[in-house]
Amino acid sequence: MATSAGECSLHDLEDAHVDVMRRSLLKWYDENKRELPWRHKAKTVTDDNERAYAVWVSEVMCQQTQVATVIDYYNRWMDKWPTVHLLAKATLEEVNEMWSGLGYYSRGRRLWEGAMKVVKELGGCMPTTAQDLQKLLPGVGRYTSCAIASISLSEPVGVVDGNVIRVMSRVRAIGAESQQPSTMDRFWSLADRAVDPKRPGDFNQSVMELGATVCSPKTPSCAVCPIQPICHAYRMTKDSRSSSCQKFFKLSSSSSPPPAVETLPQVSSEGTVEPR
Repeated sequence: MATSAGECSLHDLEDAHVDVMRRSLLKWYDENKRELPWRHKAKTVTDDNERAYAVWVSEVMCQQTQVATVIDYYNRWMDKWPTVHLLAKATLEEVNEMWSGLGYYSRGRRLWEGAMKVVKELGGCMPTTAQDLQKLLPGVGRYTSCAIASISLSEPVGVVDGNVIRVMSRVRAIGAESQQPSTMDRFWSLADRAVDPKRPGDFNQSVMELGATVCSPKTPSCAVCPIQPICHAYRMTKDSRSSSCQKFFKLSSSSSPPPAVETLPQVSSEGTVEPR
């Protein structure tokens, strides 16, 4: 039976591991991130209100829809309604027409309803914290509010989506059912602990990018993973394979000892990788 994620110290992030995650993931992200239009806007739009709106649109569109499909829809949406004020002036028919093909039309409707609420009830200003975004905008849950706040407003809050769950499950060897409340609480705790306070949006996107492109569900590319040295799942898999090899050599050659088994490196307090 799977145990709760809160019952094992393996599931905690040590200070040195947090430092390695931040530095390694941000370096990897800077060198390997996909160039996406909403990421460009998050970096180039100077007005907080417009930047938060641009990220909000992208997050809603990317729910249950592949990024490659979203790009064209996002560009056309932002060309027509580049600000929350302009979206609030649109009709639901116009919104549905623009959304046609993306599916789950309630997402577009909630964006439109949220824009009208921002203009009519919030003085035209987007909420500026994750807590207020979730509280005040229709259809905005914990993940979306934290993504908007961290990416567009630099609030140091973590995010938890399917990619983050997969990465954290492997890095911390969490085998508990991810939908259990206690397990989700642990994922949020890990995400908040790991997030880089200076670049929270980039860090959160780096974890999600890693899950989408490297730490895939069935065939993860562990050889190129920037946080492989602190990944418990990789270590356990490698140790298991090495143990099997040892048994093979013992059976096949009783006259010679089995080869030494290498283990993964330790991480020093400075965040550097040291051999054991």
